[in-house]
Amino acid sequence: MSKEIKQKNTEVENDNLIISPRITEKASLQSNANAYTFVVKKEATKLSLAKEIEKTYKVKPLSINIINLKGTAVFVRGKHGRTNAIKKAIVFLKKGDTINLAN
Repeated sequence: MSKEIKQKNTEVENDNLIISPRITEKASLQSNANAYTFVVKKEATKLSLAKEIEKTYKVKPLSINIINLKGTAVFVRGKHGRTNAIKKAIVFLKKGDTINLAN
């Protein structure tokens, strides 16, 4: 009997991994230094995001940092609740490259 080794498919073949740009005060300050922040799907990886950025925005990222933000407990108008957990990606570009987020 020969053993077949099945490799885990680490590449995500899903289009539209980028949900939206994350427009915050901190993100807008980082965009001046060629670092753009996006909210991405949970199954997004650095390699799949790099391909998506190249295809969508026609720029090649230098590096990508991914952060999982967990939901936090909130108390609003007398009711307990929870904010949604998100996954965000910070995309670093070389000097001179820009992404137009106004679209």
